[in-house]
Amino acid sequence: MNNVIIVTYDISNNKTRTHFSKFLEKYGVRVQFSVYEIQNSKRILDIVQNAIQAKFKKRFESGDSVYLFKANHNDTIRYGSAALIDKDLIIL
Repeated sequence: MNNVIIVTYDISNNKTRTHFSKFLEKYGVRVQFSVYEIQNSKRILDIVQNAIQAKFKKRFESGDSVYLFKANHNDTIRYGSAALIDKDLIIL
């Protein structure tokens, strides 16, 4: 399983952004607040790409952006091993 896509997004609408993020969580790992790494078979990666096209593209606003970068896991260079932990921010 050497197929990888990196999905990065900037979506202004909270509801759309949350729905999009939850969709990506089903297939990949959040590596930054708006960046997911999805490692899977080519078939699954195609499903993800097609779902973004069919279900989400029409919901994106003019200022939104979503990028999919295709890569091969063997060609990936990674420094550090920190994992992003989603925690609610509380300001007192």
